[in-house]
Amino acid sequence: MRSSPLPLRSIFLLPPLLFLLAFYFHPLLQILLLSNTAEFRGQPLSPAHLLESSVYLRVIWFTFWQAALSTLLTFLLALPGAFIYARYDFRGKKVLRAASTVPFVLPTVVTAAAFRALLGANGLVNTWLMELLSLQHPPIQIEQTVAFFLLAHVFYNYTLVLRIVGEYWSRIDARAGEAAAMLGASPRQIFFRVTLPLLTPAIASSALLVFIFCFTSFGIILLLGGPGQTTIEVEIYRQAVHLFNLPMAASLSLIQILFNFGLMWLYVRIGRKSPLSFFADSFPMRTRPPRRLGEKVFLAANLIVMFLLLATPLLALITASFTDQNGFSTLYYLTLFTNQSGSVFAVPAGQAICNSLFFALATTVLALVLGLSATTALSSPRIPGQALMETLILLPLATSAVTMGFGFIVTLNRPPLDLRDSLALIPLAHSLVAFPFVVRCLLPALRSIPHALREAAAVLGASPGRIWYHVDMPLTARAVAVGAVFAFSVSMGEFGATSFIARPHTPTMPVAIFRFLSRPGDMNFGQAMAMSSILMLVTIIGFLVLEKLTPAKS
Repeated sequence: MRSSPLPLRSIFLLPPLLFLLAFYFHPLLQILLLSNTAEFRGQPLSPAHLLESSVYLRVIWFTFWQAALSTLLTFLLALPGAFIYARYDFRGKKVLRAASTVPFVLPTVVTAAAFRALLGANGLVNTWLMELLSLQHPPIQIEQTVAFFLLAHVFYNYTLVLRIVGEYWSRIDARAGEAAAMLGASPRQIFFRVTLPLLTPAIASSALLVFIFCFTSFGIILLLGGPGQTTIEVEIYRQAVHLFNLPMAASLSLIQILFNFGLMWLYVRIGRKSPLSFFADSFPMRTRPPRRLGEKVFLAANLIVMFLLLATPLLALITASFTDQNGFSTLYYLTLFTNQSGSVFAVPAGQAICNSLFFALATTVLALVLGLSATTALSSPRIPGQALMETLILLPLATSAVTMGFGFIVTLNRPPLDLRDSLALIPLAHSLVAFPFVVRCLLPALRSIPHALREAAAVLGASPGRIWYHVDMPLTARAVAVGAVFAFSVSMGEFGATSFIARPHTPTMPVAIFRFLSRPGDMNFGQAMAMSSILMLVTIIGFLVLEKLTPAKS
């Protein structure tokens, strides 16, 4: 069968490119123009002038060093875990590995709520210690400190290192180390001279990815950090929402965009040399049970660290959601669906759950339509400039959600795109992030379909439309389902952009959790824990479906 004519196949690129032009490139251009002409009270606020300010240099420096320290701490704790998963076999390994992935797929506001439930002033650990030791004040006081959100960053990114480095480590032939041992090398020399150089691609790639996530961290630092812990993301939010200094926010956004693009460019270059997978279902190399006492102690110590770091915050979150002053209670869940006097919402907080589900479904539909349209065109070898098109589609992943949310409020406020009060605004923002994930899921599946199948269908008289429906779609159904789960999960947990564009009468679950945690009182805290637990459950279900749909590597 001859391929579809270039003009016909190229038409499928128009919807995604027009979408990106209107809702990605146009807002970024407005941010660029606003930042270069920015003035506030007669003072220039261009990025060049901000870089001369000691105040904003401290903000940029803090953003870098907290991300670097978070990355270092994550690797110190996660590398031993990656080793035991790559080399040892033990009971419950698959289940524990799947469960350990839950923190990474959780929305950041749920992560923040979990650490407040565990180590906050009213958290589980402080409550137990005060009762046990008859104390009047919480003995652990790390709220609004750097240590608090550094712990949350390690919790969030631990599994990233565990899965990427662990999988890569399992592919290293153990005979290289055995040969070095036969030549008299000590275990330390084997690690530093043989294993570590071989692991360099995986370590570099995962370290850069962890750094990017911590560099652009917003919800965790906003909820767990204090007034002095301000990153570029948080400062953009503060300048735009609290001070309404849009020129300042624009200049900071441009600086953030430049840093993000540079980091993502470096990550892509590393990834091209050594393709790495997060959703690999099994390790391909041989593993063995621990035999010596030292190996068993090392394994047990790492499993204890994993439980304390990854499980206790989530267990504390669930416990706090079912506990009030009188003990076990479902009060916080029940009050989510009632409009109480003095509530932070003009509508019942439970409405936020309905809003999130509605926005997530709309996002899923829009992201799938755009993703199918883009991949239908890009899967054809006759489309020129495919690498450029793929890069353009993936660009939103290199842009912080806070920057995109800010771009929406400075752009979509006048005809013909005056969407300030439109329900479509949130799904549009969420789709910017979800749409590239759908493309990354669908494109490899479409390109893997043998061309002979389409030719055979054409010989039997099938039209291009019937070939797409009866050949392409059945073979890519799994990839479509994975993309749909990704889009739904991304929308349910998105907080950065939504914090800018959500209206008071249409809060989402992450926005509702943030509002609850920002207000004092046991009821607000308890409702935040309850809503966080519900969002965590929805996210975990989506992740389990994703794991089920993702084919195992052999």
